[in-house]
Amino acid sequence: MLAELGIITTGLALLCAIFALVASLFGAVNHRERWIRAARNAALLTWPLLTTACIAIVAAQLTGEFNIAYVYNTTNTTEPLFYKATALWGGQPGSLLFWSWMLSTFTAAAVLINWKRERRLIPWVITFTMGVLAFFLVLNVFVENPFARYWTTGTGDPIMSVLAPAGMQLFQPIDGKGLNPLLRHPGMVIHPPMLYAGFVGFVIPWAFGMAALASGDLGTNWIKATRRWTLVAWLFLGLGLILGGRWAYDVLGWGGYWGWDPVENSALLPWLAGTAFLHSVLIQEKRGMLKVWNLFLVVLTFLLVILATFNTRSGLVDSVHSFARSQVGWPMFLFTAGTVGISLGLWVWRWQRGELRTENKLDGLLSRESMFILNNWVFLAITLMVAWGIYAPTFTELITGEKITLHTDYYRYYVIPLFGVLYVLMGIAPLVAYKRMAWKALGRSLRVSLIGTALFAAFLIVVGTTPGAVFAYTLVMLAAFTTVIEYVRGTRARMRAHGESAPQALTMLFRRNQRRYGGYLIHLGVVVIGFGIIGSTVFQQTTQQTITPGQTITLGAYTLRYDRIYQADAEDGRGIVKADATVLRGGQPVAEIHPRKDFFGTGGMTSTIAGQYSTLEADFYVLLDNWQGDRATFKIFLNPLVNLVWWGGLILIFGTLIAMWPRAEYEPAVQTARVPREAAAVAV
Repeated sequence: MLAELGIITTGLALLCAIFALVASLFGAVNHRERWIRAARNAALLTWPLLTTACIAIVAAQLTGEFNIAYVYNTTNTTEPLFYKATALWGGQPGSLLFWSWMLSTFTAAAVLINWKRERRLIPWVITFTMGVLAFFLVLNVFVENPFARYWTTGTGDPIMSVLAPAGMQLFQPIDGKGLNPLLRHPGMVIHPPMLYAGFVGFVIPWAFGMAALASGDLGTNWIKATRRWTLVAWLFLGLGLILGGRWAYDVLGWGGYWGWDPVENSALLPWLAGTAFLHSVLIQEKRGMLKVWNLFLVVLTFLLVILATFNTRSGLVDSVHSFARSQVGWPMFLFTAGTVGISLGLWVWRWQRGELRTENKLDGLLSRESMFILNNWVFLAITLMVAWGIYAPTFTELITGEKITLHTDYYRYYVIPLFGVLYVLMGIAPLVAYKRMAWKALGRSLRVSLIGTALFAAFLIVVGTTPGAVFAYTLVMLAAFTTVIEYVRGTRARMRAHGESAPQALTMLFRRNQRRYGGYLIHLGVVVIGFGIIGSTVFQQTTQQTITPGQTITLGAYTLRYDRIYQADAEDGRGIVKADATVLRGGQPVAEIHPRKDFFGTGGMTSTIAGQYSTLEADFYVLLDNWQGDRATFKIFLNPLVNLVWWGGLILIFGTLIAMWPRAEYEPAVQTARVPREAAAVAV
């Protein structure tokens, strides 16, 4: 019954999406209100239908309906309920269904919230979102149906089919294969949903942008309607990237959190383009500039979202994160080409008609506007360089017949320096005025930041830091000083103007201009992440030794004492080889750790779980590499400041939440005549 329920609800959801697409298009073109309302209702109906389908597949996983092929391939009787439920997105058919459900959720929320406020745009928004949803539901219904079952005649191998083949009956396996071992981690419950929410969330600003092009409403309405949707998508995608890094750090057993893997990079690309878009729309809102550029960026972000979804499912790139190759590759390629072609066609059409002219022009090379434009170009350059790293093997093999793979050194030499440029811009741009600014005035504004940065660099040199690290830390510290100084200036201005205490003034800064000061908090999060990345890469130490119980390995300030090794069987069927070890510092025990290897089933699949002792200063990260009898080989990493990567991520999330929080009412101006000159430059 669960399979039949899922087949019916996904089929009905597809019919609703197609009807909503056709009805909204007809209603928008012919200004038929009844058709638009019908399209809205059909679009909203996709959500309960797909919710029911998702519940059906989860129920099948929990109850062991192994005749359903997807359940058989992702669960088994020994798996904890935790992993059985999250296996909804652990394989290709389920992840596509989850993608569709999430898109219906975002679409329903966007339509309901903006129905009255943006009536000119909403019919077209329904058209574009339902077009995307209909495509993914076509994949779910006809190509990768998660409710397809196994059928047999009693002789020969069973076959998989959605409907019962003639003369066959259901085949009921005793048990399933179970989830991929690398997915059996707490990160499984939150990392994929965060990524999908980020991907799907960016469909909403794209749909509003296309609605603006289709309807001719090319002002700032579509930007205002989608600002928080863009922030939500950017937040979820950023959180997904950070959680993915943590997952890799814990499970993949290579001592790092980011390996420039093609699928990792594919998820990074829309985040980069979305970041550029978030900065760029500020100029359109304040100065009426960059209309053409912003619409291009929203199309580019959508393209990169679809490509990221395509890469994991098509076999186009090789990655530990990819699903198995399937038949969705060509349909997704054609869909991507079609939607991007339509988007760029609308964009070019409006551009050629002169309807995307800006209201203002750049007043000077040194201005906040020029800083944002330069920021955008740097983000675009990073996006292109990372994209080339992903697709270079495919293009070179296609053109020359030889596959050229770009490894970590490519990103280190060509991409990382561009991130350094971004930190410099973070240290300069907040101090530059809109329209035009004199170079001398910028020098005065930068004086404190430059002095602080120079003193910090001198300190690093005195303590013996390597020149490369000094240079990298200096770039990051410039951004840090500028951001902190902006908070100090704003707080002091409010204290003088309103007689507030420092905590009150700082609180009011956030309440009065959440977008600006929440953005600065995001910058601080990026600064903290930068310190973590530099420390854990430049100063990482590693060693590998084979020892017997009682012997030790020293790395940095820490010593590992190997105590024993043993084998065990877990309740879920895993075989475990675990080492017990003690971490010492200064000769004193500080922690007991248990690096291990897990073995799954008869397929030879393994998972390496590190033993870690973590402080804010560093991670002492130990892998059980090999063993023979009681002799064990340990690979040990000392990763300084690595936990700042995760703490910086939390600060970034908090800043984003502040920036997107509903805006507080402005208080009336108080005694503006006695506000000092310093306060006049602060948006309070």
